[in-house]
Amino acid sequence: MTAFRTLDDAGALRGKRVLLRVDVNVPMENGRVTDATRIERVVPTIREIADQGGRVVLLAHFGRPKGKPDPKDSLKPVVETLSRHLGRPVAFAADCVGAAAGAAVAALKDGDVLLLENTRYHAGEETNDPAFAEALARNGDLYVNEAFSAAHRAHASTEGLAHLLPAYAGRLMQAELDALTKGLEAPRRPVIALVGGAKVSSKIDLLQNLVAKVDMLVIGGGMANTFLHAQGKGVGTSLCEKDLADTAIRILEAAKAASCRIILPVDAVVASAFAAHAPHETVSVDAVPEAGMILDAGPRSVAEIEAAIDAAATLVWNGPLGAFELAPFDAATVAAARHAAERTAAGRLVSVAGGGDTVAALNHAGVGETFSYVSTAGGAFLEWLEGKALPGVEALRAK
Repeated sequence: MTAFRTLDDAGALRGKRVLLRVDVNVPMENGRVTDATRIERVVPTIREIADQGGRVVLLAHFGRPKGKPDPKDSLKPVVETLSRHLGRPVAFAADCVGAAAGAAVAALKDGDVLLLENTRYHAGEETNDPAFAEALARNGDLYVNEAFSAAHRAHASTEGLAHLLPAYAGRLMQAELDALTKGLEAPRRPVIALVGGAKVSSKIDLLQNLVAKVDMLVIGGGMANTFLHAQGKGVGTSLCEKDLADTAIRILEAAKAASCRIILPVDAVVASAFAAHAPHETVSVDAVPEAGMILDAGPRSVAEIEAAIDAAATLVWNGPLGAFELAPFDAATVAAARHAAERTAAGRLVSVAGGGDTVAALNHAGVGETFSYVSTAGGAFLEWLEGKALPGVEALRAK
C-alpha cells in the first residue's frame, strides 16, 4: 500500500509522543462496556507503538456531547476495559487539551499509554477549528490515525491534526485501506457488488457509483422491490419506494451503458405479514399476490447469485438480501454469504463487506471471520462505496 504513509514510514518511536486517534465509541450500559470489539481492534497498534518505546496518547470521541462536557459521554469508563485488553495500565486525563492534558502527557515514560477525555467536549473538534487542532498537536510529536470509521468527517482530531504533525495510518487503518483498494480501486476482475437493504433512497449515490465500476451488480432486499415496480411488476404490499421508479430506471440505463450486468430477483418468498415464521410461499416475481409481502429472494434467485459469484474474482457486499432478522426470511442472505465464504476460503474470491446491517447479517450466517475483510466502519465504508473522498484518509496520502 504505497499511496498512504503508514507506521512503517514513521522511523524510531522511542521517547516520541504519539497522538493516536482511535475509535472506542463502544456500547455502554450502567457505566460498563457491553461490546469491546472496537477496543480489541485497536489494541495491536497501541501495543506496537508502546513496545517500541513510544509514549501513546489516545484521542477519541464518545457519543454526541456537541461541544459541552457531559458525564454520560465521558471516556473514563473505557479505561478499565482498554487496560484489561492491553495488558498494561492506561492513565486518564480529564481533558484533551490545556493544563490537565499537558501535565498527563508530560508525566508519561517510554511505553506508557494515556487516554485523553472526549475530543467532542470541545466545539472546535467538529468544526475542525485550527486553534483547537493546534492545541491538540502541542501534546504530540507525530500523529497516527487508526479511526477509519471517523475518516469521513473532517474533524480536528481526524483531519486537522494530520496537517500539523507528521501523519501516518495505524495498522487497522492500513488494513482497511488495503482491503478497499482490493475491493474497488484496483480489484481483480470480474467484480461483483451485492447491495441490499430497505431503501433505494439511501443508496442512490452508491448504486450510481457502482454501476460504473463493477461488472455485475446484485440488487436485493426491500430496494429490489422498487426496481421490480419500475419494470412494471406487481409487488403487493411489499416495502417499495414507488416515487423512485424513474431513478431506478436511470440506474438500470446507466448500468447498461457501462456494460454492468444487473441481477434482480426472479422469484421471491412472499408472506402475509412482517413477522418471523409468518405463513409464506415462493412465487415468480411476475406473480406476487396483491396481499403478499416480499420478505426474501427465492431459491432460483439465490442460484443465479451464486453462479455470478462463481464467475467473479472480487466481491463487494453491502446489505442483506431479505429480512434476515426474521426466520426463515434469512435463507437467501445466509446461502449467498456462505457460498461467498466458501469461494474465499478456497482462494478464488476476494470478499470485502461492510456498512449497516452487513456485519450482523454475515455474523448471523457464521461467516464474518471467513470473508477477506469485514469493515465495521459504517458511514465511512458507505461513503467510500459512493466514490467520495474521505478527509481523514486523504490527509494521510504520501506527498
